[in-house]
Amino acid sequence: MQLQTLKSIIVEKITNSPQQRITFAEYMDQVLYHPQYGYYSSGTVKIGADGDFFTSSSLGADFGELLAEQFVEMWQNIGHPATFTLVEMGAGSGILAVDILNYLQQQYPDFFIILEYIIVEQAQGLIQQQQQLLEEHKLNEKVQFFTDLENIPEESIIGCFFSNELIDAFPVHRIKLIQGKIQEIYLSYVNEKFVELTDEPSNTQLIKYFDLVGVDLFSNSYPEEYFTEVNLVALKWLATVARCLKRGYVLTIDYGYSAQNYYHPQRYQGTLQCYYQHRFNDNPYANIGHQDITTHVDFTALENYGKLCGLEELGNTKQGMFLMALGLGKRLNSLSSGKYNAMEIIKRRDALHQLINPIGLGKFGVLLQSKGLKANEKKILKGFQLPNRY
Repeated sequence: MQLQTLKSIIVEKITNSPQQRITFAEYMDQVLYHPQYGYYSSGTVKIGADGDFFTSSSLGADFGELLAEQFVEMWQNIGHPATFTLVEMGAGSGILAVDILNYLQQQYPDFFIILEYIIVEQAQGLIQQQQQLLEEHKLNEKVQFFTDLENIPEESIIGCFFSNELIDAFPVHRIKLIQGKIQEIYLSYVNEKFVELTDEPSNTQLIKYFDLVGVDLFSNSYPEEYFTEVNLVALKWLATVARCLKRGYVLTIDYGYSAQNYYHPQRYQGTLQCYYQHRFNDNPYANIGHQDITTHVDFTALENYGKLCGLEELGNTKQGMFLMALGLGKRLNSLSSGKYNAMEIIKRRDALHQLINPIGLGKFGVLLQSKGLKANEKKILKGFQLPNRY
C-alpha cells in the first residue's frame, strides 16, 4: 500500500540518520513532496468539493480574471515593456493559469501577445494535470514549465512572480520553549511509532528568525512549553524570487498573520493544520501521504526579509478588499442585469461571496513587493487602494 510504502521510506530515513532522528521539516517535506508518494507529487490531489480543500480559483473564473486585471495594470504602470512575464509558483491543477490566460486573450489581446507565462512546479503529477488542462484550452504553447526557481536565470524576469496558497505548504521546523530556551522538535521511530523528541535547534537561523520579525520569545509573556513553527523555506524561496526578478513585482496571496499575531503568547500551539477529505485534524502522523499539512504564513518575515533581498513593499491588504478594489462588487451587481437565470445567479453569487468572506477566503493576506521600479512607478495599484492590513 502507498501508506506503508511512504511510511517505510520515512522510517528508513530516520534509521539511517546519525542520531536516528529527523527534523519535523524533513518529515513534512517527505509526506508532501516525496517524488513518488508525496501528497502533492503523487498526482492524486483533488481540489474543490470532492477533494481535501478548495482554493479561490476552484470557485470559478472570477478570481483569475480579477488577478488578470491587476497584471494588466502592472504592465501599464512600468511603461508597457515589450515582454512581460508572469511566473506562477505552485499552480495546482492549472485552472488559475487557464482563467488568467483565457481572460487576457479575450479582453486584452495586445497584452496577451507580448505576455510570457511560466509555471514553476516540482510535482510531476501536478505538471501532467496542468499540461493536460492547458492543452484542452489550446493554451499549452503559451506556457513554459520549470521544476525549480533556481533554474530561472538571475535578473531575467521583467514582470510579476505570483503565488496563491503556496507558502502555507512549505515544510516548517517546529519549536518549543523549554526552561527559557528554544528547543526543536525532532522525530524518531520507537516501538513501531513515531515519537517526538526535543533538542538544540538544528539550524541557528531558527533563533535568528525571531530577531528578524521582532518577537521576543524570552519575555515573561510566553508560557513554558510554548509551541510553534518557523518557515525557513519561505525565506530561501523569497531570496530566489528576488534574485530572478530584474524589474517588476512579487504578489503573494495566502492565509496568515503579522508576526505579532502569529507568535502571540495565547497562540501557544502554533498554526499547523491537517486536511483530509475536507475534515480538519491536528495529527500530522495520520493518513501519511494522503492528507494536506499546512501552517499559516508569517507576513512580517516576508516583508522584513524581502527588504534584505532588495524587495520594496508597495502594499498589503486582505483578499476581500483586494478583489473588491479590482471590480468584484461590479460583478455582484451585474447579476441583476437579466443575463442570468435564477440558478446561475444563486451559484455565482455564492462563489463571489466566498471569495470575499471576512471569516473565510476574504481574510487571506495579500502582499505586494517590487524591485527595480522608478520613483514614478511606485504608486498604489488598484488592488491595494482599499487598505485592510492582515
